[in-house]
Amino acid sequence: MPVVKSQFTLRLDLETHAKIKKIAKTESRTMTNMIEFLVKKEISRYEKENGPILLSDEELYSE
Repeated sequence: MPVVKSQFTLRLDLETHAKIKKIAKTESRTMTNMIEFLVKKEISRYEKENGPILLSDEELYSE
């Protein structure tokens, strides 16, 4: 089953962009993959501290 992913525009200051790009290169990841990894890592950290984030179908499938 294919994974459905949401697309959106992300604006970063030049320094943050350059740092993520450098980290991605050292980790052999694309920028997109690195950003997705970092976001998932932060969500996991947040949920460990605050409990699971529960989503309804409406929240999951709306933009």
